[in-house]
Amino acid sequence: MSARDLLLKGGRVIDPSTGIDKVGDVLLRNGKIESAGEKISAPDSAEVIDCSGLVVSPGFIDVHCHLREPGREDVETIATGARAAAAGGLTAVCAMPNTDPVTDNQAAVGFVLKQGRAADAARVYPIGAISIGQKGERLAEFGEMVGAGAVAVSDDGKPVVSSQLMRTALEYARAFNIPVADHCEDPTLADGGQMNEGIVSARLGLRGIPNEAEEIMAIRDILLARRTGGHVHLCHMSTKGSVELIRWGKDRGIRVTAEACPHHLSLTEDAVEGYDTHAKMNPPLRTMADVEALREAVRDGTIDVLATDHAPHHYDEKARAFADAPNGIVGLETCLAVNITWLVKPGILSLAVLIDKMSCAPAKLFGLPGGTFARGAIGDVTVFDPTREWRVDPAAFLTKGRNTPYTGQTLTGRAVATVVAGRVVFRAN
Repeated sequence: MSARDLLLKGGRVIDPSTGIDKVGDVLLRNGKIESAGEKISAPDSAEVIDCSGLVVSPGFIDVHCHLREPGREDVETIATGARAAAAGGLTAVCAMPNTDPVTDNQAAVGFVLKQGRAADAARVYPIGAISIGQKGERLAEFGEMVGAGAVAVSDDGKPVVSSQLMRTALEYARAFNIPVADHCEDPTLADGGQMNEGIVSARLGLRGIPNEAEEIMAIRDILLARRTGGHVHLCHMSTKGSVELIRWGKDRGIRVTAEACPHHLSLTEDAVEGYDTHAKMNPPLRTMADVEALREAVRDGTIDVLATDHAPHHYDEKARAFADAPNGIVGLETCLAVNITWLVKPGILSLAVLIDKMSCAPAKLFGLPGGTFARGAIGDVTVFDPTREWRVDPAAFLTKGRNTPYTGQTLTGRAVATVVAGRVVFRAN
C-alpha cells in the first residue's frame, strides 16, 4: 500500500450521492476513495484520523469565487485564496475571470491552473470569460479555454447586456458541455444603486437597486436557455421573484440551474444601517421576504448550489464612504458556519441536503471530479464539526481579505480537516 493511505475513522459518514449516512470509516488509497461507510481495519501504512463526533463528507466545492490574481495580488492571490478555501473545508474552488488581464484565453486559463497547483491546497478550476475583455462585444474562444482547463464561462462582475451575445454563448457552450454562468443585472435599472431599493434605502438616502434589475435578466436567460438548449447557471440569486422564475423554468424542463450565497440567506438590507460597507454587495442584501423565499428554494431544490461569491478587498477600499466603497465580502472561511447557523440549526436543511448543495451538486453541474464517495473517486474529503461554536475574527483569516459583516458573531460549525487527493491540506488546531 502507498504511504499516502489515510483512514478517517469513526465519523458520521454522509454522502448523498451514494445514499450513505451512518457512523463508519473512510479509507483513501493512492489519493482515491477505497471504501466508505463501513468499519475498516487500519492498514499498517495508513495515517489514522479519529473523526468521532465529526461529520465526514465528500469535499466541498465552491463554484463561484474571486481570487484576484492576476492584477490585484495585494488583496488576494490564488495561493492565499486556495489556503483560505481549505481552511473553510473547501477542497475545490472555481475562480471567476474578472482579473486584470481578464481570463479570456488559453494562456490565462493555463496560468490560473499553474498557480493553483503551486498553491498546494484546495484545487483551483478556472472559469473563462464569455466575452473578450468582459466587454460584452465579442465571444471569447470557448474551445481553446476549455481545452486549457476552463470548466465554465462567465462575465461575472458584469452582466451580458446583449441578448444576442448571450444566445450565441449558450449555443456555443453546448458544444463543449459547459455551463454559462451569468451575472443577472439590468444595468439601466441598477446604475448608481448602492443597496436594495426600499424603505431602508430611502431612509438612509442611498440610491436603491430594485429586484427587477435581477429578475429581468434572469427570465431573459431562462428563455434563451429554452431557445438554445444550453445550460444557463444563474449566479448569486437574491430575490423572491427570481426564485419564482427559476421554478417556472425548471418546471418546463429548461436547463437552468442557480446558486445562492450564505450572505443572501442570512442577512437583510438592515445590515446596511450605519452605512456599514461590509454589508455592501452586488446583488444587494434584500428583505426578509426575499431571504425566506431563498431559504425555501434551497430546501426544495429550486436553488441547486450554495456558493460563496468570495470577493476580497483592501481595507482602505472598504473604509471609503458607502457610495464609493466596492461591492463584495469574503466568504471562503465562513461559508460552512453561516450555512449551518442559518439553515441547518433552524431545521430548514438537514446536513445531508447541505452537503449535497455544497459538494455533490456543484461537482455534477459543473462536470468536476469529486462530490462522491464512490469507490475510485478522487480522495477529496471534508471533515467538520457541525456543533462547534466559534467567534469570527477576521485577523485570523488565511485570506488577505478582512471584509466580512460577520465580525464578532458567534457561528456554529467548523472544518476540522480538509483532504485533497488523499492528503491533508488543512487541519484545525
